[in-house]
Amino acid sequence: MTPLTRSNLLTELERLESCDGDLRGAADFLATLRAEFRKDGSAQHRINNPSQYFFAPLQPLLVEGAPEHENIGRMQRGSLAPIWEWISRDLLPTMANDYIKVIDQLILVGNRPKARVVAAAFQTKVVKYLENTLGSPDGANQTRKKLAGYTASRAVYSDLTKILAALRERDALAKFAGSLPDKIDKFDNARLAKTTVLLEAFRKKHPVVLPFALALVAKRLKTQWQLIRLATKSAPSKNAADLATTPYAITVSMVLDRLEDYRSALRVALRTERVLVAKELLSRIYDTEYALRVRIDQLAQCDWGVRLDALMNAIGTLVEAEVARFPEEVGHIFGSRRLRSHESLAGRLTYLAWKGRDVVTGGAAHFKKLIGQT
Repeated sequence: MTPLTRSNLLTELERLESCDGDLRGAADFLATLRAEFRKDGSAQHRINNPSQYFFAPLQPLLVEGAPEHENIGRMQRGSLAPIWEWISRDLLPTMANDYIKVIDQLILVGNRPKARVVAAAFQTKVVKYLENTLGSPDGANQTRKKLAGYTASRAVYSDLTKILAALRERDALAKFAGSLPDKIDKFDNARLAKTTVLLEAFRKKHPVVLPFALALVAKRLKTQWQLIRLATKSAPSKNAADLATTPYAITVSMVLDRLEDYRSALRVALRTERVLVAKELLSRIYDTEYALRVRIDQLAQCDWGVRLDALMNAIGTLVEAEVARFPEEVGHIFGSRRLRSHESLAGRLTYLAWKGRDVVTGGAAHFKKLIGQT
């Protein structure tokens, strides 16, 4: 195999490793390929410098995980390599070759600012060609077929359309990101109000890429399930039906996407016997499930609830299989009550406090509505 083919093989094996596929016997191949292409032997995919400069605006929107489900507002890191190969081989081979030569020379002399300018110019060219190519059914079908030659991932075409949208609005997204704090440790009412003002201004001018702006907010949150507060705060009640009518209803689906990513990561951690990593993931999963069920009423009667139940059933199957590997008298770290902290006395009191506050808030809102009517 050529070096490029071996590199693509590594990307595909790692993609399959994160999915449900059985990769028995692939460990030696992965170790060999990682040693060749990644000096530190890491499992994280790294792309070469020319494509790294090209995809730089997308870095905050990339996610590691199984590409077998939609990730609203985010793109799979594993999709970048096959998309770059398609751009440089099929879409714009001559322009891409010229771009690579210039970028390589600029990197060699250490002129990074100029390299970023050159990358931005090439991004603009690619956006124009992508708009023309994907603008017709025939062009879209041909693109799908070409991409299938570089990866078997079902998410790659969707990620390509996201890349088009994100690169088209890259300046607006960069400006929005710059208006946010580096970290949001507490998504309280004051910070929530400030963030909502920023999002509203962004949504009015760039509605198509609002999911990317929400992903940028989520990336800064200490706990990503807090993103749903944008929906619960703007809805007239905590009922799922009311949340679904808000401009930020999509945040619930985005949190469920993260839960799917946690499930995929948990499966890999269990398969590779990284129990402590699995424990941390399971703790995040339980906290996210708890937050969704507590903060959204009538969840079971909507599609969000159906999806959550299916996810938790699948996670429960993984946990049961892991625990079953050990004798009952030995026990398992997954049996720790700390993983489900909300089942403790403090957790139940917190639940009651949340529900009580919701009743008071809802009653006050109803009273104000009545006063307004009179």
